[in-house]
Amino acid sequence: MKIGFVGLGHMGAPMARNLLKAGHSLVVYDVVQRNVDALKAGGAGAANSAARAADEAELVITMLPSSPHVKTVYLGNEGVLAGVRPGVTLIDSSTIDPHTAREVAVLAAEHGNPMADAPVSGGTGGAEAGTLTFMVGGDAGVFEKIAPVLRHMGKNIVHCGESGTGQVAKICNNLLLGITMIGVSEAMNLGVALGIDAKVLAGIINTSSGRCWSSDTYNPYPGVMENVPAARGYTGGFGADLMLKDLGLAVDAAKLSKQPAMLGALAQQLYQLFSAQGAGGQDFSAIINLYRQKS
Repeated sequence: MKIGFVGLGHMGAPMARNLLKAGHSLVVYDVVQRNVDALKAGGAGAANSAARAADEAELVITMLPSSPHVKTVYLGNEGVLAGVRPGVTLIDSSTIDPHTAREVAVLAAEHGNPMADAPVSGGTGGAEAGTLTFMVGGDAGVFEKIAPVLRHMGKNIVHCGESGTGQVAKICNNLLLGITMIGVSEAMNLGVALGIDAKVLAGIINTSSGRCWSSDTYNPYPGVMENVPAARGYTGGFGADLMLKDLGLAVDAAKLSKQPAMLGALAQQLYQLFSAQGAGGQDFSAIINLYRQKS
C-alpha cells in the first residue's frame, strides 16, 4: 500500500520504519529535514509538505505533537486535505483533545475522507519493537480497513467506539498513570525515610493491594529495578513534559464535560512544578525527586 506519513519524531520515525519493513511504500514529511532524510535513506520517498505526502497516497497517517499541529497539518494551505484525494482514509495517531479529533474528522468527512483517531501507548520502545497499543476511534468499517496496517506497528489494536473515543481512552489512561506514579513515588519515599529498604518495600507493595504498573514494572525509586529510567538517571522513556501535556488534556476535557478530576488537577500541578524546575525533559517517573529532594 502507498502510505503518506507525516510526523517523524521519536514515535513517528520508528512507526514509519516498521511500515517500510512490512513492505509498504511510504512518502514522508516532517518539518525537520534530517528526519525526512533518515527515512529517505531507509527507502521512503520524501515530500516537501503534508499535501505532497498525501496527494498520491492510498492511506495517510500522522503522528504530531499537539492539537494545534494537527489542525495545521490537516487544514492548512499545504495540509493533508489540500492534497489528498477524496475516498482516502486518514489516521491521526497524535495524542490530542477529543474535541479537536472530532472537529478535524468532521471536516475530513466533508472533503470525502473517512478519518480515525488512533493514539498509541507503549512509548518509544514499543514504537521501535512494533508492539504499540492503538486506541482507535472511528466508524467500525474504517477500523476493519485500517487494523491490518496498524498491526504492522502494534500488537494490541482496540476499537474504542466512534470518532474521538480513541483520544478519550488515551487521556483517561494517562490521567491514571500520572496519578499512580505520584502515589508510588510518595509511598516509596516515605517508606525509605522511615527506615525500610526500598527493594523490600517494593516487593511488599508488588504482592499486596498497592500493586500497580508504576510500582511493579516502572518503579521510580533508584536501585529497585533494572532497565527502567530510574536505573539510568531518568533518561529515556516518557518525558515529564509529555505527561504534563496529557494531564492538561484530561483536566481540560473534565472541565468541558463538567466532571470532577481533583486528583488529576493536583497531578497536573505537581508535574507543572517539576517542569518549572527544569526537569521536564526527564522521564515522568523522576517526579519522585520532588519528594527525595526534601527528605
